[in-house]
This record gives sequence, C-alpha cells and structure tokens, in this order.
Amino acid sequence: CYVPMVGLIMAFENFNIMDGAFGSQFNGIENFKFLLSPSMLPDLSRAVYNTVFLNVLWIVSGTIAAVGLAVVFNEIRRSRLSKLTQSLSILPNFLSWVIIALFLDVFLNTRTGIVTNLLANVGMKLNFYQDPKVWPLVLVVLKIWQGAGYGSIIYLATITGIDSQIYEAAEIDGASRWTQITKITLPILMPTVVLLTLFSIGKIFNGDFGMLYAIIGDNSTLYPTTDVIDTYVYRMMRTLNEFGLSTAVGLVQSVVGLFMVMIANWLAKKFAPQSAIF
Repeated sequence: CYVPMVGLIMAFENFNIMDGAFGSQFNGIENFKFLLSPSMLPDLSRAVYNTVFLNVLWIVSGTIAAVGLAVVFNEIRRSRLSKLTQSLSILPNFLSWVIIALFLDVFLNTRTGIVTNLLANVGMKLNFYQDPKVWPLVLVVLKIWQGAGYGSIIYLATITGIDSQIYEAAEIDGASRWTQITKITLPILMPTVVLLTLFSIGKIFNGDFGMLYAIIGDNSTLYPTTDVIDTYVYRMMRTLNEFGLSTAVGLVQSVVGLFMVMIANWLAKKFAPQSAIF
C-alpha cells in the first residue's frame, strides 16, 4: 500500500512517459490549478457530485439491506433452508461485473429487454440506455443484489454471538419476536453498523470503477448521473494521456477520503465511543 505512493510525485509533474516519474519536469501545483480551471471544473464537479451521491445511496441502502438479511437469516429456524438462503444471497458477490452487465442487458435492452417490454405493455416506454435519470435507482438495486448477502455475514456473526439467555429472559417476560429484534438484536448490532459505516465513508470519494465501466462504458448520454471520479480519471488518462492530472485527481480523492474518515471517527467517538476506529 505504501510503496506505490511514491508515484504520487507525478501529480506535481508535467509527466512524460519516456522520462518516467523521476525524470519528468516538475511543475508544482499547476496540475491542480488546471483541474480547477473553468474548462475542467464543470465535468470534475459533476463527477465529484455523482461519486458522493451514489456512494451515500449505496452505503445507506446496502447497510439496511445487509442488516435486514442478517436478521431474517437468524430467524430462519430450519438449518437446511438457512444454509440454502445464505448461499444464494452470497453467490452474486462472486460474479464479475462484466457478467452482470450482460445479464442486465437481457432485462433492459431497448428492443428485447424483459423489463423494457413489461413496462411498454403498461404504457411506460423507457429507453434505459438513453435516460440517465433512472440509473441511480438501477445502480442501487444492482449494488444491493450483488453485495447485501455478502455484507450480511459480519452482522449475522454479531447476532449469533449474542447470549441466548437474553432472548430467553425477554421471551419469559412476554416479548414477541419483533420486540426482541427491535429491543435486543438491533441495539446490539449498532456498534458494528457504525464501525462498518466508518470504513465505507473512507471510500466515499471512490466510485466503483469496475461496476460503472462494465455497465455504462463510454455511453456519454448517461454521464450526467453515472460519471464518477474514477471513470473521469480513467477517461482522462486514456484520451488525453494526462497521467499527471489523473494522479492529481487521485491524490485529492485520497486526502478528502482521509479527512472524511477522521470527521466520521470524531463523531463516532462523541456519540458511540465503542464504535470508533481510533
């Protein structure tokens, strides 16, 4: 993790691939100034907004879905059914986003898509690959389907570690299963939820490049809601060959992420000290 950070020197250079990172001309903070110039700022600000917005949606929806699945798995009393449902929910995590993108095309294809045709039958004509407004919802659904099952493992482990005598005492006192979930399970889960959320906040300025590039690719029509910092940087490197600018964006991305973690950790120490990272 630390050795590649030497390459951050390119953020302060007019990088030339022939001269290398240690032979290119040093230009100070010119790359950062260029990123904030009027010509670059609109696209960069859009990418930053999309990155934060999508990550907030993913963190909130993913946490709710993972906790919900963990609680449901814990309530399934039949061993075989519990193992089957857990295995099926975890399976999507091991599928490549390229494979998922191919499956998605089967559902959303303009002419032959299953979902597209179903909507057309009820009078709703949608061209998913030309309408950027629907993609935040599509990406949230995909993220939950792909990662919620895997994310529920830690929450389920926390639930199984709860002393069963607590539930037995609550049941003797007349508490229903729903009351036990809301008054025992969820409060005990909260420190774990806060801790994992802190880790997620550290990556809030990192878009899921593998997911977005596999699904969206170079479809510029969808950029208003799907273009994130990672795809923006990749496109800059590929089309402009500006490795210095790309490194500058990545450096800003990492520094802001660090400050976000520190702020979130400070809030955690203030309101839930046992959940803080440091």
